[in-house]
Order: sequence, then C-alpha cells, then structure tokens
Amino acid sequence: MGFYRKYILPHATHFACSLKPAMLQRGKVVPLATGRVLEIGIGSGLNLPFYASGKVDYLWGLDPSRENWAVQEGRRAPVDFEVEFLEASAESIPLDDASADSVLITYTMCSLPAVQPALQEMRRVLKPGGQLIFCEHGAAPDAAVRRWQDRLNPLWQRLSGGCNLNRAAPELLQQGGFTIQEMEAAYIPGWKPASFNYWGTARPG
Repeated sequence: MGFYRKYILPHATHFACSLKPAMLQRGKVVPLATGRVLEIGIGSGLNLPFYASGKVDYLWGLDPSRENWAVQEGRRAPVDFEVEFLEASAESIPLDDASADSVLITYTMCSLPAVQPALQEMRRVLKPGGQLIFCEHGAAPDAAVRRWQDRLNPLWQRLSGGCNLNRAAPELLQQGGFTIQEMEAAYIPGWKPASFNYWGTARPG
C-alpha cells in the first residue's frame, strides 16, 4: 500500500463523506437497519450515530482498509450495541450464510472492485426476508452531466481510491438478484458529477 492510500486517502475520504449533504442522506436510510446488521464499507464509522437505538442487536462493520476505520479511533460516539470490525472485502464476506437481518451500504458501491460478486455475497449472508438498505451516488439522468461523469471517471478513480462517478446503482442491484422495494433519486447539494443519489431498500428475489 502506497503512502497516499495509507496516510492521505483515508482522511480525505472521511472529510468528503462527512459533508452535510451526505450526512443528511445517511440519516434517511441508516435508521432502517434492524437486528444483526452488516455494514459494507464502514469506513471511519460515519453511519454509527444514525442507527436507531434499541433496533440493532449487533453490527459487523466490513472494510478492506483498517486505516479507514482508524481515522476516528477514540473519537466515535458510543452506541448501545456491539460493533465488530471485519477487515475484508465485500467480494469475500467472512460470515456464514443467512447471518444478517439487514445489510447496509452507503457510498460504497461506487468503489467496489467487483460489484456483482459483492452483491452475491450480500445475498448469501442475508437471512430469508432480510433487506438491503442503500444510499449511493452514481449515474446522473441528465445527458450533459453524464458526459462529464464519463470523461472525468478515469482520473477520478485514480485520485479517489477506486470510486466511480457513473455507476447506475438500481441496474446493478437488479443484475445482482435484488428486487428494489422502495427508492428515491435526486441531486443533493454538491459537485454535480458526484451529487446524484439513489437511496432505498431492496430484497433478494
């Protein structure tokens, strides 16, 4: 791991992902998680304050970078459930089949190296009747914005640790065997190529 990825990128990612518009989005989806929860791409733990008290029994926080998790070490607000950090990729989740009641993924699908294998793993670890809760930025509906996303994406990927500006989250979820139950989509305040958001819930099926 290079110096930039180990020491600079985790702090830059934490800063970008903690901006007010993204935090407001987290507040819309994170409280939907219940029971035993797997959070994909927990990063520095920005979602922790939004989990609904009394609704979560246990949280696995998965991230391939322990450096991301360490950014807020000792500064995270306490929660009323146990949190276990899993240093692993979403393409190989170290949990048994049907382990989680809820899987939460926020601003992470954009940077998964292999989206479909990761979604298959999420389906595998979800209990029957469990739900996937998501909030992602991605492909914009406006042609002019989409062209800029496509043009900028190669450079953006290199600077942002693999993040893609132009992934279409709903189509990826459906290709991964999920049925979207509820979804909203809109631009949130911010840089237009990275500000079109999709958020909602989906179930395997």
